[in-house]
Amino acid sequence: MKKLVLLGTVLALAACNETPTDPSDTGAAPAPTNDDLRLVGGYRSEDDWCQLTGETAFTGNFLDHTADLVSCPTGSNAAQTLVDDQGAAQVAETGGYTVYTIQRE
Repeated sequence: MKKLVLLGTVLALAACNETPTDPSDTGAAPAPTNDDLRLVGGYRSEDDWCQLTGETAFTGNFLDHTADLVSCPTGSNAAQTLVDDQGAAQVAETGGYTVYTIQRE
């Protein structure tokens, strides 16, 4: 019986040490933690974690009629693929999001 209790304790402690998954691999994108961003909708698809970003006092200086402004959760796989696949250039970070500009073709 003592071995069973010890095994249960070890398993419970091991579960506490799990590494969190990348937020882009689970559920819906987190909401920005401030009012700097106005997220309009998924950039590459409806459920894309990278969101087309509208004008606010914070983003006004980054808007350009020849480029899209897109915000992704900082450090996410979605952000990395946006940089790798679309040549996104980082312009700012705020509230857990990285803001990119992507030139339109």
